[in-house]
Amino acid sequence: MLLNIFTFAGRLHPLIVHLPIGFLLLAVLFDILGYTKQYAHLRSAVPLTLLAGFVMALLACVFGYMLSLSGDYDRTTLSHHKLAGIGLAVIAGLLFLLTTQRFKAVYTVTPTLFSALLVGLFGLMGYAGHQGGNLTHGSDYLSMAVLAYRERPKPTSVEQAMIYEDVVQPMLVKKCGQCHQPGKLKGNLSVQNLKSLLKGGKNGPAVVAGKPDESELYKRITMDPAHEKFMPADGKPPLAKREVEIIHWWIEKAMAAEGAQIAVLKDNAAIKPKVAAWLGLGGAAAPEEENEAGIEQHINPDIPVAVDMGLVENLRRKGLTVRIMLQHPAMLDVTLPAGSGKSIADIKGDLAKVGKNIIWLNLSDNNFSDTDLAFLGQLTNLEKLRLEKNPIADGISDHLAALKHLEAVNLNETRISAVCVNKLEKTQGVKRVYSWKTAAPQTAD
Repeated sequence: MLLNIFTFAGRLHPLIVHLPIGFLLLAVLFDILGYTKQYAHLRSAVPLTLLAGFVMALLACVFGYMLSLSGDYDRTTLSHHKLAGIGLAVIAGLLFLLTTQRFKAVYTVTPTLFSALLVGLFGLMGYAGHQGGNLTHGSDYLSMAVLAYRERPKPTSVEQAMIYEDVVQPMLVKKCGQCHQPGKLKGNLSVQNLKSLLKGGKNGPAVVAGKPDESELYKRITMDPAHEKFMPADGKPPLAKREVEIIHWWIEKAMAAEGAQIAVLKDNAAIKPKVAAWLGLGGAAAPEEENEAGIEQHINPDIPVAVDMGLVENLRRKGLTVRIMLQHPAMLDVTLPAGSGKSIADIKGDLAKVGKNIIWLNLSDNNFSDTDLAFLGQLTNLEKLRLEKNPIADGISDHLAALKHLEAVNLNETRISAVCVNKLEKTQGVKRVYSWKTAAPQTAD
């Protein structure tokens, strides 16, 4: 719970950090304009703007520290940004003290020296902001390399396309680069170039040529999205099915090649249509023409676009794990830990309040009965449901049959019989019913 509060508060840093920038910039501007007769009166506002800048800079430091705890940032860049930010707050506070009557009674700073100190403060603010930009966007975001960069010309045919340079690398940077780049290296991994992928991060090489199943990158993007190690994390748009297939082919068939045209690679017949579609060649749909999340399957239009995060936090406070699968529309994956000791009365009201946003639900091994689970009918957009190891019987089928979007339900080690399985098999939309160690020990697909 404390970690969640720190994470939430830390994410306010980008908002708060603009306030000291504005106040301190005004202080510099008022002071400089004060040298003219027309705007001399503005100098009287300099102490107040300095005080406001000092206070907001302190807040920015506090929230920035909280944000630094939630990500794997480059230590050197983070240290420079942190020290510059702290220095900025301290100097702003000292400059404010120079304007007070109590300090002036002891020592008076000349207007010229004070203005020079303000200009120096402005320079330090620019440096701190630059380091912050490096943390967010990468150390090459504002550099000579950006000026010298020339975008690769788009290939005019699939055969001409370079499998890594034109397809895989842009794909990974777009979907994974926000968290895996110089300046912010989650898991100590960068996806900016092939050398970094082969080097890997905390869990070893991200790519092992010819072996997708040993490649950490491929394992992470093909995990169950409910898994805590699934990538991309935190509800960011996942790779589309087509993109996953291209990466698999690149690792296995193309041996994670760099500088190789698709035309010269073996076994390319199956992948060429997918690459053509991704590149938007031959009339195929370009990646930008896929839906916002990059997911090719249909998304249920009945799912609300947003969800009240206060209601989500209520669930978390009651011990449930809530993962945001997608943000637009807001799709939730909710789990009640096995053996939680919670009664349905404790949680069903809170679940119902976000019921239309719950897409996956796990209530396994919590001693719930058919009657307890009657409320499931309110979760109208539920697609995957886990109820295994609960003392439920065939009566559960009536509650599940009403869920028109339900695709898969796990009823392993329950008291159901073939009656329940047969009823669910006839329900439109249900594709998988797991019934291991029940009176109907088969699994229906």
